[in-house]
Amino acid sequence: MSLLDHYFPHLTDHQRQQFGQLETEFRGWNERLNLVARSDMDNFAERHLLHSLGIARVVEFAPGSSVLDVGTGGGLPGLPLAILFPEVKFHLVDSIGKKIKAVQEMAHALHLPNVTAEQIRAEQLRPKYDYIVSRAVARLATFHTWIAHRYKPHAEAAPGSGLYYLKGGDLTEEIAESGLKTQVTDLSEFFAEEFFETKKVVVVPA
Repeated sequence: MSLLDHYFPHLTDHQRQQFGQLETEFRGWNERLNLVARSDMDNFAERHLLHSLGIARVVEFAPGSSVLDVGTGGGLPGLPLAILFPEVKFHLVDSIGKKIKAVQEMAHALHLPNVTAEQIRAEQLRPKYDYIVSRAVARLATFHTWIAHRYKPHAEAAPGSGLYYLKGGDLTEEIAESGLKTQVTDLSEFFAEEFFETKKVVVVPA
């Protein structure tokens, strides 16, 4: 039984196939662009797929809602989440063009019509989103200034609208510095692997 099946037993055969193909595609692009550390590729399912899907342990994105993935790099956490939530629209952004090209190619190869990708900085975006996700791009105080105005108005937003930020380590000081109201969930509550001992999802409501 694969790691993903163990933690997400309700995956469809199609989703399983997509996750397998994502790993294959990602390996190919990683050889060319070094999207993640080479050493991490040996543990891709754990350190990238499962880590990205940790967000789904904290929030169930509403069908028809929109998610912005900021600083997506090689499409993480956006692509795994887009496979898990086919009814949700994902917009993946990064300032580095060649990474976005790789993400666009992977989304196309995986037949993910719910994914768009764009080379742009978060603070230059105009559209509004229900949810924002990211994987440790910057300190929380800095990051929040880039995305604070990217949410749909409260009356229109999906339930649980806000930022879902994957971070690691002791965040006490970083959260205090930000002055933001946060909820922190330890991923070790859900995943037994040692990798997740220090990994967290920081939620900042919109």
